[in-house]
Amino acid sequence: MRRVTLEQLRRFVVAHQQFAPRARRATTGEVASEIARLGAVQLDSISTVDRAHRITLATRIGSFDERAVSRLLASGRIFEYWAHEACLLPIEDYVLFKRRMRDLADRHWWGRERTAEGRAVEREVLVRLGDEGALPVRAFEGKSGPMWGWKPAKRALEHLFAAGEVAIAGRQGFQRVYDLPERVIPRAMLDAPAPDAAAFRRDYALRAVEGRGALTEAGIVEHCRFDGGVKGIRPHLQSLVHDGLLERIAVDDGGPDVLVRPGTEIDGSPAAAVFLCPFDNLMWDRPFLHRVFGFEHLIEVYKREHERVYGYYVLPLLLGHRFVGRADLRSDRARGVLQVKSFTPEARIRRRLGEPLERAASRLARSLGLHAVEVGT
Repeated sequence: MRRVTLEQLRRFVVAHQQFAPRARRATTGEVASEIARLGAVQLDSISTVDRAHRITLATRIGSFDERAVSRLLASGRIFEYWAHEACLLPIEDYVLFKRRMRDLADRHWWGRERTAEGRAVEREVLVRLGDEGALPVRAFEGKSGPMWGWKPAKRALEHLFAAGEVAIAGRQGFQRVYDLPERVIPRAMLDAPAPDAAAFRRDYALRAVEGRGALTEAGIVEHCRFDGGVKGIRPHLQSLVHDGLLERIAVDDGGPDVLVRPGTEIDGSPAAAVFLCPFDNLMWDRPFLHRVFGFEHLIEVYKREHERVYGYYVLPLLLGHRFVGRADLRSDRARGVLQVKSFTPEARIRRRLGEPLERAASRLARSLGLHAVEVGT
């Protein structure tokens, strides 16, 4: 077994993300290609700075037309489904996820079971989609309750979506637009058989490592949201190593081994100053972040104001291959301004961070279509 230093691993993990060194503009095709390279891009409804997927993609490929994602969904070049969370996924993985669709056929990702009453609503929903084409949930009657008290049509659509019986044809604002799969997903994908449970775990674990570069066994479980924990996935990872599809590498800090693609050079160049979305792929495995970077990732949007340490929507600042601080950011779209409400350097950082902070904020602003940056005192 090869052995690498923790510093080598840290440099490699950062370099593998391929954060863009300068501002640029990407095509719709590049958006699809980057989703395929990463394997999954998380979606989130919070828009304080911008939607999570836009920030995650912009840090790597630059600015892009916000309509690009809906066009890619509608044309079947990407799809949306439950991966790490709700994610944008490359269409090549649709057949793989048919296994998860089967597993969620009777029970939604969040634990809600399909009922006889609900299935009657589902049939009505499917008739309307068949007759009228793609529709958002607001096109259906009914009243939603507080928090996650979905109206009947929304509940029906989400069960149908989890089961693969409807697909996402785009988004209006951030609201899903639902349609019949045969109008969205390529026919070859729909006709292909779903993999068995073992093949799903093997292939999804392999895709996780390809997208992230290096992951521990626990990190693979977290990335893929596998049930059964490390014990459940380990035999499949051992099989992948035995077949020469993954390589296990020891790290000199004595922590758990990492899995990489065979022969991967574990090193890399540092990244330019970049703000990362709190839901960025690099941030998913918090124990790994703490071990490799010494960084304690906090998401405080769900806390009450007086309980927050760093702010409401906080983006970590990566410089080189170190996290050097956190900024509480907000987009003032009416004025075209990215506001840096506050910035907190990491305790161990001694260098001046004014210039990299402004550089990273300016680049993020341009990527999101904003024209200026305001730094608070």
